[in-house]
Amino acid sequence: MALVSEIYKCTETFPRREIYGLTNQIRRAAVSVPSNIAEGKGRRSKKEYVQFLYRARGSLHELETQLEIALNLGYLPAGLFGQVREAASAVARPLNGLITSVEDQLHPDSREPTADSPEN
Repeated sequence: MALVSEIYKCTETFPRREIYGLTNQIRRAAVSVPSNIAEGKGRRSKKEYVQFLYRARGSLHELETQLEIALNLGYLPAGLFGQVREAASAVARPLNGLITSVEDQLHPDSREPTADSPEN
């Protein structure tokens, strides 16, 4: 949710003509990340939950792409782009971990054995 606030602040300086274009797209992608996580958590099954987590991750990738477009168009200064991109990466890391964790709960026997794990 902190990422959403950061995105709203950094898009305030975008050209007014982009309010219904790129500004809106970036904001919607950012809001979609925590919204999908929350909606998935409220679902009845872990299978549904992981589907929403994947949607959240997809929105995060969409956001990163749109931020690059804003950088290329000169709407977002390089320094601010770097900060926001790092904030997005900081969201991606635990999100990927959560996806792995929920998938492991869905398929506990599908984990590949490691050198340290006992053979069955």
